[in-house]
Amino acid sequence: LLLWNQTRQQWCGNKTPQKNASVGEPKLSLYTSYEMFLETNKLFPQPIPLPEMVDFLVDVWEQEGLYDKATT
Repeated sequence: LLLWNQTRQQWCGNKTPQKNASVGEPKLSLYTSYEMFLETNKLFPQPIPLPEMVDFLVDVWEQEGLYDKATT
């Protein structure tokens, strides 16, 4: 538990919440591919907002036939 808490603290840091001054500016490039996520373990230059990541994954899943909006 101690190691988990230390790791979480390093991951989260003591950052203050950032203001959403850049709302609307996507963090992911239009050319980002799902394979890119699988091929690297490098961090992105800036955090990817969760809603943007969810939208990205839904798009990939729809293209692969793994997600059907009609069933949600």
